[in-house]
Amino acid sequence: MNRVAVMVGGRGRGSNLRALVAEFNGDASVSVVSVIATASDSPALEWAEGQNLRTAAIPPRPSETYASRLLEHLHGVEWICLAGYLNLLPPEVLAAFPGRILNIHPALLPKFGGKGMYGLHVHSAVLAANETVSGCTVHYVSEVYDEGEVLAQATCPVMKTDTPETLAARVLRLEHLLYPEAVRFAIERARA
Repeated sequence: MNRVAVMVGGRGRGSNLRALVAEFNGDASVSVVSVIATASDSPALEWAEGQNLRTAAIPPRPSETYASRLLEHLHGVEWICLAGYLNLLPPEVLAAFPGRILNIHPALLPKFGGKGMYGLHVHSAVLAANETVSGCTVHYVSEVYDEGEVLAQATCPVMKTDTPETLAARVLRLEHLLYPEAVRFAIERARA
């Protein structure tokens, strides 16, 4: 069994978390077992508690205990999926899970990535650049925002009538399909 922890932000609804749990519910080879949020009042964390998943709120404050608290909660987990988690992971966590931390990004990396490029900021930038195609990317996490190896991408058209919100909704539907597939692919790839 490949046990997965999902790390979420403090304000996110947890829709990618829900997509991963729905995909792997009852699966004999992959299971979401743990959720870590940056704030105790995270809607995603509240939902996870209702699903009887192990949960923790660990604010990403620079301190000696941040990495150790994360590693303590990640004990017994083989994979980490970031879903709206906007902070760089401590080097100790990256070292403990080499090649086993994934992130979903709401654009086609390497375009529109990096610090500050999240949520509607990304979609606004895509529209401002007059892109005709957008989408999402699942990539391995490294010590630099959005620069890890790309694992999978899915695309959608950018409409002339799009607003950041309408484009975000279209990309989010792709994320819910792509992320579970990419997690399965990454696990199979690691076994090979």
